[in-house]
Amino acid sequence: MNRLRAFLLVFLIVTVLPVQGQDLRRPGKAAIASAHPLATEAGHEILEQGGNAFDAAVAVSAVLGVVRSFKAGLGGGAFLLLHRAEDGLDVMVDAREVAPAAAAPDMFLDEKGKPIGRASLDGPLAAGIPGIPAGLDYLAEHYGRLPLAQSLQPAIRLAREGFPVYERLQTAVKAKKGIIARWPAASAVYLPGGVVPGIDDIVVQPDLADTLESIASEGRDGFYTGDLARRLVSGVRAEGGIWTEEDLANYRVVEREPVVFNYRGARIISAPPPSAGGVALADMLNILSGYPLADIDRVTRVHLTVEAMRRAYRDRAEYLGDPAFVRVPVKMLTHPMYAAGQRTSILQDRATPSDMLPGYVPSSEGDDTTHFSILDADGNRVAATLSINTWFGCGYMVPGTGVFLNNEMDDFSIKPGVANVFQLVGGDANAVAPGKRMLSSMSPTFAESERGLLILGTPGGSRIITMVLLGLLDWIDGADARSIVSLRRYHHQYQPDFLVHEEGAFSTDEIRRLEAMGHKVQKLDRLYGNMQIVTWDYDSEEVEAVSDPRNQGGASVWIY
Repeated sequence: MNRLRAFLLVFLIVTVLPVQGQDLRRPGKAAIASAHPLATEAGHEILEQGGNAFDAAVAVSAVLGVVRSFKAGLGGGAFLLLHRAEDGLDVMVDAREVAPAAAAPDMFLDEKGKPIGRASLDGPLAAGIPGIPAGLDYLAEHYGRLPLAQSLQPAIRLAREGFPVYERLQTAVKAKKGIIARWPAASAVYLPGGVVPGIDDIVVQPDLADTLESIASEGRDGFYTGDLARRLVSGVRAEGGIWTEEDLANYRVVEREPVVFNYRGARIISAPPPSAGGVALADMLNILSGYPLADIDRVTRVHLTVEAMRRAYRDRAEYLGDPAFVRVPVKMLTHPMYAAGQRTSILQDRATPSDMLPGYVPSSEGDDTTHFSILDADGNRVAATLSINTWFGCGYMVPGTGVFLNNEMDDFSIKPGVANVFQLVGGDANAVAPGKRMLSSMSPTFAESERGLLILGTPGGSRIITMVLLGLLDWIDGADARSIVSLRRYHHQYQPDFLVHEEGAFSTDEIRRLEAMGHKVQKLDRLYGNMQIVTWDYDSEEVEAVSDPRNQGGASVWIY
């Protein structure tokens, strides 16, 4: 009898308690924050048709590739961090680009071993094999409720019928007019008659609509095999690229276990390698956990935060790369004891010159990405960062496809100690190799505590990780979503050894005190980033979605 009672007790415990990591809360509201109102509207349209957050993510991603093709699109890649409410699964869908099979470590160097100017940035030689089309197909098949074709309809419609030019797009076209003009397919869309389009002029992309239709009807095969694949390869090779049909056919999405750690009562979930984001965030916050930040003055707090940034970016340069090619010591770099060791080299009143840090010493990414955050009424969530790298990627649109290609090959370490376009340095761990994924700063992130939930991310190249760090610190301190996205930002990335900041981040006195500590403080001539945030307050049940005021995004909440 006692055995029976014990069995029944165990049975009740097992069947009644939720699965570990499963959250039984249901917001009853959906929220989307993205970099363009049309993308946010597309996500809502798909939710209204019975889709979940993952279906909405397909729609938002595809529409961003239409209306913000200077930032993202089918020719690029993405990291999509997912949480599935029904079982508490947290997973990152890695749709990052990969190097073609013919890629080589010295492919961007001349015969003397020196980098060839802009070879890793301009033209299709700079393009990795895209991951977005496969990523959208994978998301729909494995996590969505709706057919891929249904979720792609808003993007197809906008590509075929057109959308109005807005200020940010016009600015991008003006800035990249020279490279767009090099190739007829891109010029026909964004420089009709050789002229930059005016605000509210309509951009129509029939070739891109046809490409989206191909993916809608055939899934990933509609992009990576068949007529479209042959057109892509032919166009790339005609302009000096090295893609093959096998490169496209062999592309695969990878599911990865996120980096998960705790800081001041919050459970933080972020992107694992080949993103540097989660590892760097864990390292920085573990370092900061050793200081009473709430009880010290702001200048000292900024100083300690910068010192944490400096050390995390040093480790980025030394250790991080594609885990399929190099051993990345994630457990070591994210362990509190490692951070404790890092703290021993930090002085509370003095900056550490970067070239004084032990280990890797080198000899010598702009806001060209996009991000969105989604929460659906059931509690499913997505934080997704998408990119083609710099504005309009490599500048080349493959004729007959409407697809701008990325220039993510520049995110590899072209040569140890040589900085990329975002002044990031790297070593052999991130060297070019066939089939390898290049290291990224994209950092889609979730944070959850007794207070509630935060979904965030941002573009910003090398500054992505520090923007997310400052956002997390602000949220843990009690700030709301609007305050977090409006926060003036500062950044340090080990090399070059400068503390850079937006206008208004520091007062004149704070700058003087930081400089007295030995920091080389440099004000940037513009604001940066385009953070997209969704928050859910558990006590008030309030759900908020906020887009960065620095740009022209769209954020909305709906009750279901």
